[in-house]
Amino acid sequence: MKRLGTGIGWRPEIAAAVEGMPGIDWVEAVAENVCPGHLPESLVRLRERGVTVVPHGVSLGLGGADRPDEGKLADLAAAAEALGSPLVTEHIAFVRAGGALTASPRLEAGHLLPVPRTRDALDVLCENIRIAQDALPVPLAVENIAALISWPGEEMTEGQFLYDLADRTGVRLLIDVANLHTNHVNRGEDPAKALDELPVEAIAYVHVAGGFERDGVWHDSHAHAVPPAVLAILADLSSRVRPPGVLLERDENFPAPAELERELTAIRETVEKGALSVVPKASDSVVPKASEAPEPTEVPDDAAASPAAERASADGTSDTPGTAEPDSGDHTDSPDSGDAWKASPSTDSSRQRLALAQAALLSALVAGTPVPEGFDGTRLSVQARALAGKRADVVAKVAPELPEILAGAYRKAFLAYAHGHPMTGGYRRDALDFAEHLLLGGRLEDPDVRRRVSAWWLERSGPAPLSQHPAARLARATRRVLLRR
Repeated sequence: MKRLGTGIGWRPEIAAAVEGMPGIDWVEAVAENVCPGHLPESLVRLRERGVTVVPHGVSLGLGGADRPDEGKLADLAAAAEALGSPLVTEHIAFVRAGGALTASPRLEAGHLLPVPRTRDALDVLCENIRIAQDALPVPLAVENIAALISWPGEEMTEGQFLYDLADRTGVRLLIDVANLHTNHVNRGEDPAKALDELPVEAIAYVHVAGGFERDGVWHDSHAHAVPPAVLAILADLSSRVRPPGVLLERDENFPAPAELERELTAIRETVEKGALSVVPKASDSVVPKASEAPEPTEVPDDAAASPAAERASADGTSDTPGTAEPDSGDHTDSPDSGDAWKASPSTDSSRQRLALAQAALLSALVAGTPVPEGFDGTRLSVQARALAGKRADVVAKVAPELPEILAGAYRKAFLAYAHGHPMTGGYRRDALDFAEHLLLGGRLEDPDVRRRVSAWWLERSGPAPLSQHPAARLARATRRVLLRR
């Protein structure tokens, strides 16, 4: 795989601007927004110009207790093949909990939540990543996330956790320096120490983004300019290894194209300057220092190797994912891969323990159940409000008619709804459930508003099914109630 260079997150709102920007070597597109059979024309034009496009998944939940969903993996693979991508990326996070493993309702976070840095969580994550590697046609890289909360009883630092993950699976790393800054502000974690412990030679590429601080909490918004503190971490990283690729993320509140170009220029200059500086080696790293690993002055065209690949060079064996072209499907030659790990029950108990812990946390965040022991209740309240606010924002995007109909009352009404109604079926289902909640609860006093919301719900909920399933009968009853209003 060739070096990626400098890129920007492709979003429909800035598609035209991205196409016209000079010096864009590659772009990253949210995988869930890519329909392989109907690619956005902008992405097609970029591909025709030779611009690399990388699909970036947000809903797989590799850090969750369940094994990865086969359908979501198939969708991610299809996106990679349709875009001719050299790799795909996802997050080290959980996004849902509950269900069969806990005999409790299935809950969706609608956001990326941190996994505990424990041996149980690492065992589950490693197996989930191997499953994903086996299903994908190109190499996988996973991203460290930003967090507002910390798990009690963690057994490793972030750097140690990522080092062991890369060492055991050969997975590549997508390092988000903005997330390192977020975790520094919110959890007191030293970015330099994390970089000391990281296997920087396994980095596939780097994310850079902006955010804002409120009441001592840093919010990784992707809607603000990149702050100097984040560029400083990028410089530190670039002094240790030259990243194969660096990408600017911006998801909303988009500035003028000239401002985005200035940020890209600052990122390029930071990487160049970082390569000329020297960072003292840390003396207290618990794991082998990445700065002491054999490292070429120039990263080869193939993506950087993992620590496991370094061992392979010494003994002639390999347990790292392949660096084959997208059509080879050769990703894992590990002794732990293949049918042995698929059939192994070794992580079952770890999955059970992790499932219970994640379900308790997510239920406290979205369903108002008691705060699990050891968590900071104040910080969990901040996270719960952030999750509800994000739900409101995303529902407003997937169903823009609702905030238009409800006008200034939308956000307050949605937050009141979210407080007692956890998301269970994705954002589009959430929008329908919210509208139904307003209608059946008699919360819309204005007849015109009630009529418009009712018409919106009826149009999108589809015709009444013919089945006699209880859910179908409930849907028909709901429709009859709404039609009478």
